[in-house]
Amino acid sequence: SDKLKDLLELLPEHDLPEDLKSKHCKRCVVVGSGGILHGSELGHLLNQFDIVIRLNDAPVQGYTDHVGNKTTIRMTYPEGAPLAEHEYPPASLFVAVLFKSVDFNWLQAIVKNETL
Repeated sequence: SDKLKDLLELLPEHDLPEDLKSKHCKRCVVVGSGGILHGSELGHLLNQFDIVIRLNDAPVQGYTDHVGNKTTIRMTYPEGAPLAEHEYPPASLFVAVLFKSVDFNWLQAIVKNETL
């Protein structure tokens, strides 16, 4: 718990981005990464939801007919986080799901610009 407290003190305080804060989530969808949508051609329908939450780092590009291309929030474990800056869409919120001690080491390295 001490390590977590120390880490939280390093993080800047931020609220949700204004465009996300102002959205009213009347219709939301969570899209997993299991591949069940492949061949479904539901992309157009998924894009119509107010908020699209995607889990892990499942690809969207090349599969938009089936999974859509809208991403409001992307949630993943650190080991599934995109490695390149261009892989973080500017219009979506990335949420790292931390639960293992190594995940907190990862976050600390990111915040302090250290090598893990």
